[in-house]
Amino acid sequence: MTFSRHRAATAALLAATALLAGCQSGEAPLTVSGLTETADDMPEDGASSCPLPYDMAGAAESAGLDGEAGSGPVRKDGDTPVATSEGGKRAEPGDPLAQHPGALVSCTFHIGRRDVQVHTIATRKPNAITPLAPVATALTRLSGSETVDYVNGAAKAETGEVLVASSGNVATVRLKLKGEGDAALLVGFEESSTGAPSPEQVEDLTVALADQVQ
Repeated sequence: MTFSRHRAATAALLAATALLAGCQSGEAPLTVSGLTETADDMPEDGASSCPLPYDMAGAAESAGLDGEAGSGPVRKDGDTPVATSEGGKRAEPGDPLAQHPGALVSCTFHIGRRDVQVHTIATRKPNAITPLAPVATALTRLSGSETVDYVNGAAKAETGEVLVASSGNVATVRLKLKGEGDAALLVGFEESSTGAPSPEQVEDLTVALADQVQ
């Protein structure tokens, strides 16, 4: 199932630009070097909060999702970090982000009783979404060929075009990037015993979060 929407919210973009000035060492809008600096500055064992300016409560409200929304998973054990990073100075030979230089910042949030993963990636060359194929597989639980088709579709998408996986719980969007390179956002709901959001709500949440960082 694929959904495509293009939205521009001037006020949201201006707010995101101001916030990104802090989290990307003064560079805004989103840049490969800025996201890499953010990833490099994070502790190796992860951080207790997301270093990117995501407002999950605001995004959830705009997507019509009920329940308290905030940072971290529903069940906090104190040992699992809220945010992690890959690539940048930590990339080792053989790593996807060594072969495909760039950086990835992954954050966990919650909406109601459901955990939400938010993965922000920027690479020097297309396609930024490719290193996130294992994440898409784990969240969607699609077959290998279905995941390949989904990731390939996401890689071919236009900037701002949202693609929702056939599983309905994962969406990706190519982000607007300043300068050369490619960037993408993957948002995924983890399984829960409670009611799942609709694919349209997953799409709307992804659009709202994308507006906050580009």
